[in-house]
Amino acid sequence: MALKHDWTKEEILEIYNKPFMELLYEAATIHRQHHDPNTVQVSTLLSIKTGGCPEDCGYCPQAARYHTDLEGNDLMSVNQVKAQALRAKASGSSRVCMGAAWRNVKDGEEFDNVLEMVRTINKLDMEVCCTLGMLTENQAQRLAEAGLYAYNHNLDSSEEYYKEVISTRGYQDRLDTIGNVRKTNVTVCSGGIIGMGESEADRAGMLVALSTLNPQPESVPINALVPVEGTPLEEQKPVPIWDMIRMVATTRIVMPETQVRLSAGRTQMSREGQAMCFFAGANSIFAGDKLLTTPNPDVNEDMEMFKMLGLNPQKAFEKKSQPESVDAKNSQFKSQGEKPKWTRPAHKIDRNLEAQLKAKTKA
Repeated sequence: MALKHDWTKEEILEIYNKPFMELLYEAATIHRQHHDPNTVQVSTLLSIKTGGCPEDCGYCPQAARYHTDLEGNDLMSVNQVKAQALRAKASGSSRVCMGAAWRNVKDGEEFDNVLEMVRTINKLDMEVCCTLGMLTENQAQRLAEAGLYAYNHNLDSSEEYYKEVISTRGYQDRLDTIGNVRKTNVTVCSGGIIGMGESEADRAGMLVALSTLNPQPESVPINALVPVEGTPLEEQKPVPIWDMIRMVATTRIVMPETQVRLSAGRTQMSREGQAMCFFAGANSIFAGDKLLTTPNPDVNEDMEMFKMLGLNPQKAFEKKSQPESVDAKNSQFKSQGEKPKWTRPAHKIDRNLEAQLKAKTKA
């Protein structure tokens, strides 16, 4: 059966608001048609450059303009990243996702080092994912040539609500970056966050934006907001577990072949709640004590939960074959010295400005 790429907001809302047991059953049935229900991908998220980001994302403690007591660090070395990747592999992860607090990729020594990190991890027979901000087609090609397996670039929310959370970049830039990744053999990882004050219609709108991409993203992370003191969204109440299960189930129904990742916010979820998410179609998690800068369950706790539920970690390259890594000296795609200027919308977000003012006062 061909995948549906013309979902409407109304159709997705109708699914989201189905009677709970009916929604769960439908999602679980579709999940079993396309995936092994007892296999879950385990990824490790590694912050290779922390803090100092120039963006104003209302949820993010890494934004330089907010005061969150975050300890920043410069770009890690290739050897440091290799050591962390080996540790992740030993604990059961099949993928390492490297995150840098950049607005966008800029050609130069730092990007060259990231390319070397990609080559190094790929040669450990692990899937490599990066989340580095916006990137051009040539930069995407260079990552692909280094052996990148996936690129993460979240849409965060619906296009309408996005403007209530972020003012320093445009929604179209997100879509353009995903389009640049699609010109390579790198898979796309793109999802969003619930619990930022958005409506159910906004949640449906985000799923419309993702599901109408052709092809649909190979991986969709569903994050529950972790409110961090000092950020504009510090006062948001935790997302009810029922909302997370509904979101996972709806994502599974509209994107049957996608891996749905249970991401940030798992520390607030009981094992029973997580089990229901797995039943509803989640088949990927982030492991490790931190997700970039926010808390995450200990990997040993996750392995205990897997044992209790009879779940097995997915092996690397099960969904797509391992890419080859081309050494830098043999690269066909060279640095073009790109320093692209991406969109900077002109609108203002009051709560972001208030948090920025509060940070200046504290400083």
